[in-house]
Amino acid sequence: MSNPRPPRSRPTSGPLAPHGIPGHLVGFVGALRGKGIAVGTSETVDAGRVLAVLDPLDREAVREGLASALLRRPVHRDTFDVLFDLWFPSGIGARRGAGDGHGDEGDIADGAPTELPVDEDGNLDREALEELLADLLADESEEGRERMDRLVADIVDRLGRYDGYSGESFSAYQAMRGLSGDNILRRMLDGMLGPSQDESGHRQVHRNEVALRTALERMDRLRRMVQGETRRRSAERLGRDRVAQYGVPQLAEQVDFLRASDADLQSLRKTMVPLARALATRLAARRRRSRRGEIDVRRTLRKSMSTGGVPIDLVLRKPRPARPELVVLCDVSGSVAGFSHFTLQLVHTLREQFSRVRVFAFIDTTDEVSGFFEAGSDLGAAMSRMVREARLITYDGHSDYGNALGGFAEEYAHALTDKSSLLILGDARNNYRDPNLAALQRMRQAARQTHWLNPEPAGQWGTGDSVATAYGTVVPMYECRTAEQLTGVISRLLPI
Repeated sequence: MSNPRPPRSRPTSGPLAPHGIPGHLVGFVGALRGKGIAVGTSETVDAGRVLAVLDPLDREAVREGLASALLRRPVHRDTFDVLFDLWFPSGIGARRGAGDGHGDEGDIADGAPTELPVDEDGNLDREALEELLADLLADESEEGRERMDRLVADIVDRLGRYDGYSGESFSAYQAMRGLSGDNILRRMLDGMLGPSQDESGHRQVHRNEVALRTALERMDRLRRMVQGETRRRSAERLGRDRVAQYGVPQLAEQVDFLRASDADLQSLRKTMVPLARALATRLAARRRRSRRGEIDVRRTLRKSMSTGGVPIDLVLRKPRPARPELVVLCDVSGSVAGFSHFTLQLVHTLREQFSRVRVFAFIDTTDEVSGFFEAGSDLGAAMSRMVREARLITYDGHSDYGNALGGFAEEYAHALTDKSSLLILGDARNNYRDPNLAALQRMRQAARQTHWLNPEPAGQWGTGDSVATAYGTVVPMYECRTAEQLTGVISRLLPI
């Protein structure tokens, strides 16, 4: 009979900052870097100076001070806040008022005093708890916030505790599982709207919308508080580094296009604008440098023969006379629509770096949609118009790369010249139809350079109905799963 597998060891108890404040700050900076937030030496030194002048007992002041010293981009704030809560927790162990009960969640009468309401039998009164949550979420006073913190701590400690394989742990899902978000939301709306007033229809609708938006924001705050308390308690059991691996959200630019949730897509839309502007600035700087011309090594060495082999006078190549043209051919079918949207947003911001930008879209048929993306146009409105008005579907509405490439090569071949750079966007999943490699070959020969950006992992190319491997033998294909990869690839590929 085999011996049972021993449980995983837990981190040993010890001081939160065994190497003092400087060592603790260095560890925190390392955690930020591990999540993709660029923090340099100068920012770390600035953060140390911030800690030297702030009151260490004022946790929120420390949070804001470190954020101002370490962060360069506002979109990284959410990830920073989660890591800050792990490295600078609000407390150790159960909060005051949260008991250490290990029994059934239905019986909470034993243990230390708690904020959780109970009925006459000592069991949790969930309706009273939902009403209390609604009241405290609406209370913006300091006392109300403190009570809300204690209540969340009690909910996680009593309702979110479970015994797993590695021992005792906590779950935000389990803590909120028995509570009805709809009931809490309805109670908040009742409190904010009160009895119906004699108002005009427009004002009443506006008032209802404001109340609903406010209530949803408060519900989101409750979920974040429960998740934060869960991470804090789990980090004490499992270790800070382990919780940081799975409990800290990815940066928006590192989220996979094809697996992004609605919340991820909203964050991604915010981060694409500064990414595109930064890339446009880099391309403009490269263009300014290119006007002086690059060093012609062969001619410089030849000229140095007159000075004993010392290259005193540099010979520069002649710069390119004009900005290149950009042609974009993108798949806008449902499977890759998000990827195409963000790539077009990037191209839309970079349009001033090219003498001309032409955009073509397809699902099973190709149509030019450049007119929807004129300078100054709203990108969201342009995408909506493109889907409604452009001729993108001729057959069954499923992706047909072969027919789309063939149609482009026949109708729009004149769009490609020796000054054109062609970008093809899509996952190359062709629904087992003819890939029409000959059409892609003609397009590659007509353009100055051609690149294919694929949002799928490279390991999936050529599997199932994917013809990415076949297309990759004709034109270079690059994996672009995230906004970070996308901007990196485009910055390397696009000519100046």
